[in-house]
Amino acid sequence: MAQGKSLGLLDLVLFNTVAVVGLRWVALAGHSGPSSLTLWLLAALIFFIPQGLCVMTLSSALPKDGGLYVWISEAFGERQGFIAGWVYWASTLLYFPTLALSTAIFALYIFNGRFVELEHSSAYATGASLLLLAIALACNTVGTNAGRWLQNLGGLAQWLPSLVVVFIGTVALLADGSATPMPAESFAPSFSNFDTIIFFAQICFAFAGLELALILAGEIREPRRTIPRALLISGLVIAGIYILNTLALMWALPPEKISIIAGINQAIATAGAAHGMPWLGSPVALLMTLAGIGGLGAWMIGTARLLFVGGMDRLLPPALARVHPRWNTPYVALLVQGALGALFIVAANQGTSVHTAYLILVDATAILTFIPYLYLFAAAIKLRRRIAHTPEAIVVPGGAAGSVFANGIGFLTTVGAIALALVPPSDTSDKADFFFKVIGGAIGFVVAGFVLYWLAKRRAMR
Repeated sequence: MAQGKSLGLLDLVLFNTVAVVGLRWVALAGHSGPSSLTLWLLAALIFFIPQGLCVMTLSSALPKDGGLYVWISEAFGERQGFIAGWVYWASTLLYFPTLALSTAIFALYIFNGRFVELEHSSAYATGASLLLLAIALACNTVGTNAGRWLQNLGGLAQWLPSLVVVFIGTVALLADGSATPMPAESFAPSFSNFDTIIFFAQICFAFAGLELALILAGEIREPRRTIPRALLISGLVIAGIYILNTLALMWALPPEKISIIAGINQAIATAGAAHGMPWLGSPVALLMTLAGIGGLGAWMIGTARLLFVGGMDRLLPPALARVHPRWNTPYVALLVQGALGALFIVAANQGTSVHTAYLILVDATAILTFIPYLYLFAAAIKLRRRIAHTPEAIVVPGGAAGSVFANGIGFLTTVGAIALALVPPSDTSDKADFFFKVIGGAIGFVVAGFVLYWLAKRRAMR
């Protein structure tokens, strides 16, 4: 199916950047105040670094197409590999609406704030999100190279607004001082505050995604050499973007004036106008929109490959393994992914406000995303001796003990993040409804995975 090895080091770095980084997380962090900087560092230490080490180790030992599905199947058997892959794939159905929604809101600022009032319109959110999803689907269906350029463009478009945010924040700081007071005590998170605790789970979720590109391991040139270098570079870039942009955003605006979705656009528009650069808002909003489309494309092609592999293994309908005769892409899997993504986008914007829908989807997606991470960290621990005897594998410092320590920290952090994602924010009007929508959606997908596996095995026995 692959059209040659089309992904090199730069492609992989850009893919990781566009898949992981979301400037909407910077807006959410800025809204939470200076203590979010400490939470970024804490999440990087106990989740992001263990994640990177885990993925680097497993991918160097088992650089096969299918990524986490293959690694978990090797450690715990086919059924657990299928469940983890299924839940990982299902999480994107909830992730698409949040990513598409935030991208649609970024797009409003292309027009110098003329249509900003549509930020609260469910009709606009639905229509624009579906259009963005269709663009990402079309680019990935016509081939890996076309999809690669979409992801590369998105990755570059992610970096440029980040640089502008740092620039505009620095200008505001030098001219007027920080818009956000930052005494030393403001950097200490208040873990007695439920919203702070919940936000830490979202910070960890913002760091998730380094494993996505490795589902496409068969498309990567010299994977054992390219993947570790790409992970190291990507990790430094991603952490830097999050921390520096959050700091710069708070230099430009006080936390209470930062929107949890469009805070970056607000800061550039407000600070840019105040310092003689009113023209900055439109091009930056365009770049952020392109970055969002690139992110949609990256998650679509990465997770559609899981459907493709499931179809090949006949654990899912074999039609999902069909390859387009001209473009040589898993077009059926992509079309199914696009259709279900569209369905969830429509459903997410029915009967609730855009703000509430966004928060519910973020928490439900986080839970489903974190479940495969439990499998990943456990798989790295289970396979540690096999990895240690694989000459090409990159082993965690400290050998088997170091692997248990690093992956154990990642596992425990993930358990804690899942528990925190179940807690409704303090401003939620109906906490019971919020809780049951989040937990009900997550449990429903997990149960569906077990049912699908049971049905597949039953068919195989006939």
